[in-house]
Amino acid sequence: MAIEINGTASQATPRPGQCLRTFLREEGNFGVKKGCDGGDCGACTVHVDGTPVHSCIYPAVRAEGKAVTTIEGLATAEGLHPVQEQFLEAQGFQCGFCTAGMMMTAATFDDDQRANLPRNLKGNLCRCTGYRSIADAVCGHGAAQGDNGHQHDAGADVSGAQSPGTGDSTVVKATPGQLGDDVPAPAGHAVVTGTARYTLDVPGDQLPGLLHMKLLRSPYPHARIVSIDKAPALAVPGVVAVFTHEDAPQLLFSTAQHENFADDPDDTRVLDNVVRFIGQRVAAVVAESVGAAEAGARALAVQYELLEPVFTPQEAILPGAPAVHGEKDSVFSRISRPLQNVVAEVHAELGSVADGFAAADFIHEHTYQTQRVQHVAMETHASIAWLDEDNRLVIRSSTQVPFLVKRTLSRVFNLPPESIRVVAGRVGGGFGGKQEVLTEDLVALAALALRRPVQLEFTRTEQFTATTTRHPFTIHVKAGASRDGYLTALQLDVLTNTGAYGNHAPGVMFHGCGESLAVYKCVNKKVDAHAVYTNTVPAGAFRGYGLSQMIFAIESAIDELAVGIGMDPLKFRLKNMVRPGDHMLSTTPEPEEDVHYGSYGLDQCVALVRDALDRGKERYRAAGLDDLGPDWVVGEGSALSMIDTVPPRGHFAHTRVSLEADGRFAVDVGTAEFGNGTTTVHAQLAATALATSASKVTVRQSDTDLLEHDTGAFGSAGTVVAGKATLGAALELATRIQTVAASLTGAALTDCRLVDGAVECGDRTVPLKEIVDAARLQGVRLATDGNWGGTPRSVAFNVHGFRVAVNTGTGELRILQSVQAADAGVVVNPRQCRGQIEGGIAQALGAVLYEEVKVDDAGRVTTDILRQYHIPSFADVPRSEVYFATTNDSTGPLGAKSMSESPFNPVAPALANAIRNATGIRFGELPIARDKIYLALRDRTTAPV
Repeated sequence: MAIEINGTASQATPRPGQCLRTFLREEGNFGVKKGCDGGDCGACTVHVDGTPVHSCIYPAVRAEGKAVTTIEGLATAEGLHPVQEQFLEAQGFQCGFCTAGMMMTAATFDDDQRANLPRNLKGNLCRCTGYRSIADAVCGHGAAQGDNGHQHDAGADVSGAQSPGTGDSTVVKATPGQLGDDVPAPAGHAVVTGTARYTLDVPGDQLPGLLHMKLLRSPYPHARIVSIDKAPALAVPGVVAVFTHEDAPQLLFSTAQHENFADDPDDTRVLDNVVRFIGQRVAAVVAESVGAAEAGARALAVQYELLEPVFTPQEAILPGAPAVHGEKDSVFSRISRPLQNVVAEVHAELGSVADGFAAADFIHEHTYQTQRVQHVAMETHASIAWLDEDNRLVIRSSTQVPFLVKRTLSRVFNLPPESIRVVAGRVGGGFGGKQEVLTEDLVALAALALRRPVQLEFTRTEQFTATTTRHPFTIHVKAGASRDGYLTALQLDVLTNTGAYGNHAPGVMFHGCGESLAVYKCVNKKVDAHAVYTNTVPAGAFRGYGLSQMIFAIESAIDELAVGIGMDPLKFRLKNMVRPGDHMLSTTPEPEEDVHYGSYGLDQCVALVRDALDRGKERYRAAGLDDLGPDWVVGEGSALSMIDTVPPRGHFAHTRVSLEADGRFAVDVGTAEFGNGTTTVHAQLAATALATSASKVTVRQSDTDLLEHDTGAFGSAGTVVAGKATLGAALELATRIQTVAASLTGAALTDCRLVDGAVECGDRTVPLKEIVDAARLQGVRLATDGNWGGTPRSVAFNVHGFRVAVNTGTGELRILQSVQAADAGVVVNPRQCRGQIEGGIAQALGAVLYEEVKVDDAGRVTTDILRQYHIPSFADVPRSEVYFATTNDSTGPLGAKSMSESPFNPVAPALANAIRNATGIRFGELPIARDKIYLALRDRTTAPV
C-alpha cells in the first residue's frame, strides 16, 4: 500500500529499516528536519493519520496505507493553518530549524493541552528562543508582542526604552518598518511553511550523482596510525573511495576561523597520522548511500601504535607529562610551549596585589570551575561540495563564516580564491560552534578527487564527541576589599582546557581575562593564565567566548566580598564598576586604544534590575505567595557583565545596496542568518536611511560570489560591523537618488527628500521607477558599496537578577523571578532583541543547572545523545523580564550596539549568588545540579563547595 503524503500517494517504497524522516525527505519534504535521530528533539514531527509522531524513530513501512502530513501540507488552499499564522504573528522562532516540528505538535492541541504547555511540548526542543515567543504563538498571544505593557506571569514584559530606576516603559514611537519597529523576520513565511532552505535542503535533481561521506573515528585518545587497509571498505557494495592522511594535504592549519588566521595555532591537518582524542577523524569513506558509507567505515582495518595520553590540564602542565603536540615548532605553529602543552599564556600585574591585600579588610579566596558545554545547535554540522559548470569548487555549508571558509580552503588546497565559492543557506543555529572548518575540508577533498558532488552530515553523537565545546576553566580567585566598600586587589590564576587542538584557545583565554576584569576599578590586578592541551574533545568558540566562565568566578567573588564587609552586593558593584572617563583595564597598563564608551547604560541596568526585583517581591507579597513554608528559603542575587561590541584586531564587512527596476531595494551582505536576526536588522537599517519600509528591502546574503569579503557573523558583529557598512551604503545611495531627482526636476539637492517609493522635490514628486529610468540614461549607477573595519569599538552591558526559593530538605530549586536589563544602545528591533536576550538566558540556565559534556577516565565523551545531555525544555525555562537602558551609541549604526552573546554572561553568577543568599552556601563549580544542592544542604557549611 502506498504512503499518502500531504494528500498525494507516493510511488516510492521504503527501504528495509528506513525511518519515516529520511523517506519523507527523499520525497522532497525538506521541512522534516533532523535534529537527533533519537526521538529526543521533535524537529522531525509529522502527523500520521492526524497523530503527531517523531518521524526519525517511526519506521516508514508502518506508514503504508496511512495519511502522512508534513509542515508543507499543514496549510490549505484557503491559507495558512491557524498555528502557522500565530507563529508568524508572535515571531515564535529564531533560527527556525525546530519550528516545523513545534508547529506540527501544537497544531493538534486542544484547549486543555494549550493550558499545560510544559507537559505537552516536552518532546520539542528549541535552543534559540527561550520558549516565551513559542508559548505566545501556541496560545495565540502574538498580537500583544508589540505592546510594551503586555503582562505575563513574571511581570511586565517590556521592550521599549526605560526610565532609569523605575522600570516603567517609555515607548519609543518608531516609523513602521524602520529603526525601532518590531519588523518581522523576512524569512518568516518560509519558516512556518517549511520552505526555508537549510544546508541540506537541496532537491536531488539539482545535484545529480550525489555521493555520501562517513568518517571512521579514533577509538583511542592518543595513537599513531601505523597502517590503514582500504581494501575491505572498497569491497563494500556502493563504496566509491576511501581517503586517509596519505591522500590529504599535509599543510597545518587551524579549524578556528578569524579575520587574522594567525590568531590561532596551526596544529591541525585535514587527516593526520596521529590521533589525539577519541572521536578524531581517521579516514573518510565516500559511497553511493549513507548506509554503504557507514558499512565501508566499519570495514576499514587500522593498525595503531598507542601513545600515552593526558586528560586534565592540571596533569598536562606537570613536568614530564605526555606532550600532545610535542613535535610542533613553536614559532611555525604559534604554540607558546608545545613540549609543556601550553598553547598560549598571559602574565600581567597592574599595581601591586601584595599591597592591595595588605590594605584589605576582607579577603575572599576560592577556586571556581566551569564545565564543558555543547552548543547543541539543532542543525548539525553539514556540507555539500561539487564542481560547477566553470569547474569551480562550490561548498554549501552550515557555517557562520563563509568567506573565511573560502580563504581556509584556498590555503589548505592551494587553490586560487576565485576558483572557490562558499554559500550558506539558512543556518540552524550556531552559538560559535560553526565558526570552524569541520566538514568543508573533507567534502572539498573528495569532490576535487572524484569530480562528483559529496555530502557530509554529522550525527548528533558526532556533534558531542567530535566537534567542539565551551572551554572548561579552572579559576583561582583571590580578591580583597576595604571596609568602606572598595576593591583593593584582584588576583586570578586561570587554567583553560582547550582539548586536543588549540582552535580558539588563545582568543578565549585573552578575551575571558579582558572585560570581566576591566569592568571594575581596582588599581591592583594580577592575572596568570594558561591555555593547555589535553587528549580530550577539542574546545572552541562558544557564546561569550571565555567571558561567561570568568564572569562566573569574578561575580561570585564580588558577592562574597560584599557579604564579607556587610554591604549590599548591588551597592558594592555600583561603588566599584567603571564609569565614563574611567580606564577599562585588565591585563595591560593602558586601555585598548580603539575601545571607547560609545554610550554608557550600566548604571541604568543596575537600577532596572534592582527595581524590578523589588516590584516582584511586592507582587508575591500582595498575592500571599511570599511564605512557601518552613522547608523553603528565599534569596536574591545579581551579577553584571561588560563586553566589547566588536572583536579585536579587525572585523571587516563589505555590503552593497541598490535600487532595483521595480522601485524596491536590494541589500547584499556577507553575514549568515542563523537566528541572530541580522537579516531583519540590515533591512531596517537600509529602510531607515532610504525612507522606506523593511518590507520593500530584499536581503541577499551568505554567498562569497556576492561581495568582496565579510569576516563573518560572530562576536555579535552582524549589527555593529556589517550593519554599519549597510547603513553607510544606504546613505550614499540615498544621496545618489536625490541627486538624480534634482537633475530631473531642476530643484536644488537640498530641496529633494526621499519618501517611501519616491523623491519629493518641492511641489513635484518623482516615483523611484522614474529615477531608475533617468539614472540609466544618465549613466548613473544606483548601487553603492559600504565597508566597515570594526573600529572604533564600544562596550555593551548586561545585568541579571534572580529571586529563588530552595527546599532545604530536597535541594529543589525554584526560580521565582528572572530579570535582565541590557544596554543595547538604540534597539533596532525590540522584539527581536528581546528574543536574543531570552534565548541567551535559557541557554545559560542550562549551563548553570545541568548541562555538562562528561568525559570519563579514558577520555571518552559519555554524554553523546540528547537524552543524556539535558538542554532546557519548555518546562525548565521561566519567563524573564527584559528591560533596555536608554542610550545612543556614538560608534554603532544609528546608535545600536551588539546584543547576541552578552545576555548569556551574567546568568550563572546571578543564580549562584541568589542560591548563596538563600542558603548561605557558595557553589563554586558548575553545573549547580539539584543533587549538589541537596548534598551541600545535608552537610551544611559556610565553606565554598
